[in-house]
Amino acid sequence: MSRYKTMIRNSRSRASRQQLAETQRKFVRGVLLLIGATLVIIFIFGDHGLFQLYKLKQERKEVQEHIAQLRENRETLIAEKNRLENDLEYIEKLAREKYRMAKPGEKVFKVVPKKESDDIKKK
Repeated sequence: MSRYKTMIRNSRSRASRQQLAETQRKFVRGVLLLIGATLVIIFIFGDHGLFQLYKLKQERKEVQEHIAQLRENRETLIAEKNRLENDLEYIEKLAREKYRMAKPGEKVFKVVPKKESDDIKKK
């Protein structure tokens, strides 16, 4: 009978060891899953993650567009400067249109558009 009792104890301890081993495996799997999920979140949303990379690319694109616009504006201003320095007809046109200048003997007429309030009152 003593042999039978030791066999029962061995089977109980074997079952409890298997259950303990299974519990440890589940615990390790859970910890690894948690670590993996944390790494994925850091990879996507971290300071050097994919989301930050996307935002930086968008900002870079906007800055490059702004630089291109400023270069175009600069070229326009350089062309305007050259015309003001060298083109007498352009200077005369600006003087007549912008500053209402006239040659001696010419008359300058100022055309004033009607206001909408005057039109409404007359009706």
